[in-house]
Amino acid sequence: MFTIEHEFDASVITLVDDMAAPGTEDITIAIFDDQVTIEQVDPHTERVQKITLSMRQVADLRAALDLPEGAYVRRPGGG
Repeated sequence: MFTIEHEFDASVITLVDDMAAPGTEDITIAIFDDQVTIEQVDPHTERVQKITLSMRQVADLRAALDLPEGAYVRRPGGG
């Protein structure tokens, strides 16, 4: 299950895994103009863990999802 909310400065996606083992928290992804943040509460510390990706890193991640194992360099204009 997931939700999508459009806020003033970001689109926010929340991923909820109904079938996850206990202790697996929701993941919130906020998509801004220049970066993407991924947040999840650590059930052991009760603190929010946050990862920030540049748009270039998001593009690399997207490309990596369709490639076999290996090391790659994306060239400007190469998608």
